[in-house]
Amino acid sequence: MLVHGFKTSSSSKSPLISPFSTLFDSAETLKQEQQDSNSKPAFSFETFMTQKTKSINQALDAAVSLKEPRSLHEAMRYSLFPGGKRVCSLFCIASCELVGGTESMAMPAACAAEMIHDMSIIQDDLPCMDNADLRRGKPSTHKAFGEAVAILASDALLALAFEHIALHTLDVPPARIVRGIGELAKSIGSQGVIAGQVLDISSQRNSNLNLEQLEYIHLHKTAAMLEGTGVIGAVLGGGSDEEVEKVRTFARYVGWLFQVVDDILDVTKSSQELGKPAGKDFEDDKVTYPRLMGIEKSREFAKKLNKLALDQLSEFDPQKTAPLVALANYIARRQK
Repeated sequence: MLVHGFKTSSSSKSPLISPFSTLFDSAETLKQEQQDSNSKPAFSFETFMTQKTKSINQALDAAVSLKEPRSLHEAMRYSLFPGGKRVCSLFCIASCELVGGTESMAMPAACAAEMIHDMSIIQDDLPCMDNADLRRGKPSTHKAFGEAVAILASDALLALAFEHIALHTLDVPPARIVRGIGELAKSIGSQGVIAGQVLDISSQRNSNLNLEQLEYIHLHKTAAMLEGTGVIGAVLGGGSDEEVEKVRTFARYVGWLFQVVDDILDVTKSSQELGKPAGKDFEDDKVTYPRLMGIEKSREFAKKLNKLALDQLSEFDPQKTAPLVALANYIARRQK
């Protein structure tokens, strides 16, 4: 497949594609996103983000309460709150509503998506992985609680995620719940996020890495998580097989887009602006899109991925696609 003149591997066609903070960068960015979203004038991206994020945070607060062992649950909550952009959970709910489902159908899965996402972040920051001391403008979980508690907290978040979906998803046929759990588990396993992380580690200081290999890493390490959360939302909402596949492809492109933008920001923003160490990829001698393409070509590639993602939504009701369109544009234009 050719994407903006760059040859990509056949792995981008696979159903398998981490880790992803303030919510809005500026009012100006929000206005631009609304203008470009092709949604009806009544839709407000800011209102959508504010209302949904409030609901998600309330649900997460109830799902991960403080209890014994206290240090474990404090570490679990430390990574979840105040949280990042909530992209995974917002994506899950928006995908469910896109196909006719409701927020309540998707909320347990949306919370699970945040738990899994934060599990991956805790592990990604460990000294044996990326060795990052800063995350979302505060010390990483292992710096605040120690490596042992951080690892156990990440394990607990992963286990709780699937428990929460199984026990708290209401008004959804059991067959959909089982299918959705399978999709989400697959997206983070040995053919998904974990596969991407393993390859990312093994590729460090490998200056011979090419675009095709870099694509494979990020379609798994980064895009797979967003794909899993979008697909489970569409499945729980009762989407047809065709609709689910459209969401899957859309999510894959948006997840890929997220990583390209992340690579660009790593070399164009400061640690203070990002809320995490800037220039870490360069310091670790990692191969990135700017390193292989240059910054301007990487920006062009990001625009192409954004367009390819939005093309997947062309056959849906524009009013229902408005949140997903705005989310894709937000990811494309984010500044941290």
